[in-house]
Amino acid sequence: MRKLRVAALSISAAACGPGTEVARGPEVVTDTIGDTIVVHTVSGSVWGSDATLTPELSIGEMDGPDEYLFGSVASIAVDDDRNVHVLDRQGQYIRSFNVDAQYVRSWGRRGEGPGELANAAAMAVFADGRILVRDHGNNRVQVFGPGDAPPEEWGYNSGNYGSSEPLWTDRESRTYVVAPDLSQPFGARDNIYIVFDPDGVVRDTLRQPHAGFRQAVVRAEGGGATVIRSVPFSPRVISVMHPDGGFVSGISSDYSIDRDLPDGVLRIERVYVPVRVSPRQADQEREEAERMIGMSIPGWQWDGPPIPETKPPITGLYVGLGGRLWVRVSTEGREVENPDHEPGNPFSSAVRWEAPLRFDVFEADGTYLGAVNPPEDFSVYPPPVFNGDEVWAVSRDELDIQRVVRYRIALESQP
Repeated sequence: MRKLRVAALSISAAACGPGTEVARGPEVVTDTIGDTIVVHTVSGSVWGSDATLTPELSIGEMDGPDEYLFGSVASIAVDDDRNVHVLDRQGQYIRSFNVDAQYVRSWGRRGEGPGELANAAAMAVFADGRILVRDHGNNRVQVFGPGDAPPEEWGYNSGNYGSSEPLWTDRESRTYVVAPDLSQPFGARDNIYIVFDPDGVVRDTLRQPHAGFRQAVVRAEGGGATVIRSVPFSPRVISVMHPDGGFVSGISSDYSIDRDLPDGVLRIERVYVPVRVSPRQADQEREEAERMIGMSIPGWQWDGPPIPETKPPITGLYVGLGGRLWVRVSTEGREVENPDHEPGNPFSSAVRWEAPLRFDVFEADGTYLGAVNPPEDFSVYPPPVFNGDEVWAVSRDELDIQRVVRYRIALESQP
């Protein structure tokens, strides 16, 4: 094992504009353990201060041409020319916009025939201009383009599994489609990834990382019914595909993320301060579970594992088109009044818990750039698209109107 402590004293923060210098970079410990390189950030960052996201333009209106009205955005994809493609779950079609947010054309419609979609929920684009849609309702990947080329269909057995995961592609134009492992018993199935080559031929099947790990659950049985519910704030497996190929994954209880490399593993770690779970929030989560399970099994009371006293450090992973890693981290929640509270509804709470979004951003080699605090209207559903200093994401205004917004990273210390 080789251990090296590095204290970077002055690093150019190219991510936030040329010529920007910070007084101190991250202090890092690197280890080599077998075929695993560990990059452990002890303190500091390249940026030297937190960053935020500044909106540059948006697509979507409350009133206006139909092309700019969204029902329910399910997926966003951005191509090499920075054109943005938006999959609408409600309409089951794709709308394409150029880099200036001007409408270009539409693809697909609801149905079962060629070029039609049913329960499509994720989308990606190839460098050659093809748009791929995971359409589990039709047990296929639907391929549109390039241009006016006739649509293609790549069939697979989805097991009627409607996942919220993105549709993954890599630089070799391979496509990774999530599906349940139908060889395992129902209720205990791990995810697998069906790998298509650029021509739509299935070449491989990959198992989800940490497949043997099981999240803590409460299990209730009675009256012929069985209800299983995850324990709030309990650790789980989080994994995404890297555009260079291979998984980026971890178990959320530890700030430790593994990126598969052709000849080993890059492990990214960072010192973190645990975020507590408020006892009031734990009580509310437990009471909600008892109410919901009680609908099927009257009188059931919590008898499972306790709700953890601290939150997992990691709540989500995202990989940018250029390979940057965005880690969504836990933040402390606060009670706010629930504007949708229905006093006569026993399942409607008067308060809800909100925790601000926060991301840690790393370069592909594990260098810690810094933290990003998005604006309040920034949404992580559907998954944002990260492309260098640009981020595409859905936002909702006070009237709940959806817009697809392009943001840019900006240091909070900059004027």
